[in-house]
Amino acid sequence: MPNLLEPIKRLLTPVKPLSPGIFHYQAPPDAPVSYRLHLRLEPAGNGILIVNASTILHLNQTASEYAYHMVMQTTEEKMLREISGRYRVNRQHALQDYQLLRERIQTLINTPDLDPETFLDFERSSPHSQHISAPYRLDCAITYRLSNTYDDSFAPTKRVDHELSTEEWFGIFDKAWSFGIPHIILTGGEPTLRNDLPDLIAHTESNGQVVGLLSDGLKLVDEYYLQSLLQTGLDHLMFTLKPGDESSWKALEKVIAADLFVSVHLTLTLQNVINTSQVLKRLVNLGVKAISLSESDPELQNSLIQFRNQAASLGLTLVWDLPVPYSAFNPVALETQMDNPPTGAGRAWLYIEPDGDVLPAQGVNQMLGNILRDPWEKLWR
Repeated sequence: MPNLLEPIKRLLTPVKPLSPGIFHYQAPPDAPVSYRLHLRLEPAGNGILIVNASTILHLNQTASEYAYHMVMQTTEEKMLREISGRYRVNRQHALQDYQLLRERIQTLINTPDLDPETFLDFERSSPHSQHISAPYRLDCAITYRLSNTYDDSFAPTKRVDHELSTEEWFGIFDKAWSFGIPHIILTGGEPTLRNDLPDLIAHTESNGQVVGLLSDGLKLVDEYYLQSLLQTGLDHLMFTLKPGDESSWKALEKVIAADLFVSVHLTLTLQNVINTSQVLKRLVNLGVKAISLSESDPELQNSLIQFRNQAASLGLTLVWDLPVPYSAFNPVALETQMDNPPTGAGRAWLYIEPDGDVLPAQGVNQMLGNILRDPWEKLWR
């Protein structure tokens, strides 16, 4: 006698994910548009797709499988046969979903200056909700030196006794890529004080990683220097604005005009809070698309909420989880444990100090080990 419950069991049994791994596709030289795709599949089935080493998409299991077939150049017929069989969906429905995802990825390929982590309106998994095999991002403080406009006491220079060499950072980026970490942030201190910054950016680009820079931007006024960073593969910039300094505004105008996604960090202080509403409007008029806001004093918490609401009403995207270069405008209390580390700290990203020591996040003073001396399994565990 046939088991009448067997078909129901098959319908209720979760689909086993594809095997985890990293997969790559490079468009051929004769393609109308040159592009490349990197896909990281997680053991749980969710994944991340990196488009042109500049934009990261977080995908749920089904979207990850569609992306897998795109990257592997599976024929449409074979893809439909596998998807409809695995998920027991109508072939026409599966084809529509696949074409929709492919069209949106094609839009990303052809759209310049996108947010480094773009979320389209198809169903996706939350970046911090699933078990992942490695973080999505490494925040690398390549120096704690500061520009002459800042007092060195603002940076935790006593935490480190030396800076890693160019080759040592290359090794870190390579190790990160081998474990599937697609996003590198270069911060400090002031990272433009390192003469090898273009080389560090170029190395991450050669791996296929997305690379961002966090800086006061003052050195970027030099057109030759700015172009050298862009040509080596810089994908996005967080610009630390000094709202009362016109040279800071001049530098911001320079980078906004470049082929680069720019977000602005603004720290509210007791001195500048009265002008912040006008500052936000000026940023919008300059063409700024994204902003990170924080406060330097607990008394400004209500003002922070007010200005975040104003920023949203002006159409600015709010950036929540990037670190901020140590300076007078860094809201992180130095040498102290943060009471409320941001969601994702130590999971979606890790923070590396100039000597290679690894922390869960900037300002979370819990050393996990040293990335040059300790095996990756120990650091990630």
